Amino acid sequence: MRKTGSPGPTSRRLDQWLWFARFAKSRSLASRLCSAGVIILNGIVVKKAGHLIRVGDIIVVPQGVLSRTIRVRALGSRRGPSIEAQSLYEEAAAPAAVSELDPPWKPLLADN
Repeated sequence: MRKTGSPGPTSRRLDQWLWFARFAKSRSLASRLCSAGVIILNGIVVKKAGHLIRVGDIIVVPQGVLSRTIRVRALGSRRGPSIEAQSLYEEAAAPAAVSELDPPWKPLLADN
């Protein structure tokens, strides 16, 4: 049982965080993005949706024809409104255009 006033979690599942931060419309889509190997966490390609992230981690995530590099600012506790979702991350670099989408993950991005 958690004590009142104790700090929140120190890590969160990547697929859950992507859903909280509104990079995916559903948690299952976030899980599919992770499994497809298109998410890069701290320079390493992630293949598991259950990979744990922490505050300060750098994530590269495809979004449409852009590749966004973001820094995790907070882990969140729910999928809230977009203002709350935007407070979970900050842009670590300007979005970069992906010249040609890789066919295995192109269908996944159409759902975003």
